[in-house]
Amino acid sequence: MIAPLTEHLAEHLVDQHGRVVDDLRISLTDRCNFRCVYCMPAEGLQWLPREQTLTAAEIVRLARLFVAMGTRTIRLTGGEPLLRRDIIAIVAALAALHPELDISLTTNGFGLAAMAQRLADAGLGRVNVSLDSLNADRFAEITRRDCLQRVLDGIAAARAAGLDPVKVNAVIVRGVNDGEITAFARFARDMGVVVRFIEYMPLDASHQWTRDNVVAGDELLDAVEQEFPMVAKTIGHDPATRYGFADGAPGELGFINSVSAPFCARCNRVRIVADGMLRTCLFAIEESDLRTPLRSGATDIALEQLIRTAVWGKQAGHGINEPAFERPERSMSQIGG
Repeated sequence: MIAPLTEHLAEHLVDQHGRVVDDLRISLTDRCNFRCVYCMPAEGLQWLPREQTLTAAEIVRLARLFVAMGTRTIRLTGGEPLLRRDIIAIVAALAALHPELDISLTTNGFGLAAMAQRLADAGLGRVNVSLDSLNADRFAEITRRDCLQRVLDGIAAARAAGLDPVKVNAVIVRGVNDGEITAFARFARDMGVVVRFIEYMPLDASHQWTRDNVVAGDELLDAVEQEFPMVAKTIGHDPATRYGFADGAPGELGFINSVSAPFCARCNRVRIVADGMLRTCLFAIEESDLRTPLRSGATDIALEQLIRTAVWGKQAGHGINEPAFERPERSMSQIGG
C-alpha cells in the first residue's frame, strides 16, 4: 500500500528557468503496429522486454505523485498506447486521481474505433490521432500499412464518443506530403476537428533527417491562406500556434514549429518513458531513472526528491538550431511524443 502523500508535495514543480511544469506525458509502450518511414525502419525496432516496461500500478503511483505536485494534464503516448491490454484500467485509475485532471491520448488510430467509447467512459477526455496523409496510397507508403479508412473510422468514433477536441497530428515532410496542406485544412473544416501540422524533427531511428526535409510552419500557413484566410487564436502553453477560419467555419489549425520557431520558453511538460526514465525535454540526452528506485522500495518522499531534482535541471531549450546540438539516440516511438 502507498503511504498517504505529505503536505509539502502540494508545492508545484518548477525548473531553474522559472517555468511551472504541470503537463506530464507518459509512454505506455515503445511497441507500434505501424512502421512510419520518418520514425522507424520497415522491420521495426528492438522492443523493450516486458519486464522493463512500467506496470499499470507503477504508472499510477508516479502519476499520483505528479498530480500531488500540481500536474493537471496527463497525455498517454507510445509507441502505440492502445496496444496496452490494460489501457482502459490505466485511464480509469488516472481519472480517479483528481477531479480536474485532463487526460488525453495520442494514437495512430488503428484500434480507436473499437475502443473510443470505452476510453471515454473510463475518463479519457481528448484524443490526438496521428494522420500524415488523406490519400490512401500515400498513407500506405508513409505508414507501411494500408488502413487509412480504419483510422478515419477511429476519428469518427472518437467524435461520436464525445472525446473533444479531436486533434489530428500531421508530420509534414518536404517532397512526401507537403502537397496535402489544403486538403488537411478542408478536412478540419468539414469534420470540425483540429489539424496540427508538425515540423519534421530529428527523431527518426534511421537518422535520415535533414533540415532540407523540414517545411517551416510559416510556409504551411501561407499555403493554407491561399484558399482559406485564417485568424490567430490564443496560444497559452499549447505548443501549437493556433488559427481559426476567418469565415467562422468549424475546425482549427495548429502549427507546431519545433524547428523553425521553438517554443521552449513556454514549455511546461516532462515525459516518463515506457521503461520508467524521466525526460525533461523531448531532445534530452540525459534521463533520470525512476523505475529502479520505484522497484527498490523507495518512499514517496524519495521519489519526489528525484523528480524535483530532475525537473529543476530542465534545460532552457532543445538547441536544434545551435551548432552543438546533439540528437538523442532514442527515436520518437521510443521516447513517447
